[in-house]
Amino acid sequence: MINIALIAHDGKKPEMVSFVVKNKRFLDGTTIYATGTTGGHIEKEGFNVVRLLSGPVGGDAQIAAKLAEGTIDVVIFFRDPLDKHPHEPDVQMLMRLCDVHNIPLATNPKSAYYILKGIKHALEEQKDK
Repeated sequence: MINIALIAHDGKKPEMVSFVVKNKRFLDGTTIYATGTTGGHIEKEGFNVVRLLSGPVGGDAQIAAKLAEGTIDVVIFFRDPLDKHPHEPDVQMLMRLCDVHNIPLATNPKSAYYILKGIKHALEEQKDK
């Protein structure tokens, strides 16, 4: 089972919802962890979500801790690069931990799509062996 963390800044939540709906078939076979508000939007689309705190009040840090524990396999974090975020140190910590623990990180829909496509391909290769 693949564990995926989904996070989106407020201005990117519609993109995240669109992304998960477009990739429902794949995501239904995963465990989705999400920060509070993002998780609520995703749940409304019929997905099961392990909801954590909202990002600004600790949700990004909770996901970072799960990365360090080895619980999360992939992080999809649709960041809004044109807005200021008071919890930017948590965002930077999360991104740093992705690098430290060799966790794939997508920050936009196209990179997220290619990560999911790569996972799907790898899983299909494992089945063929």
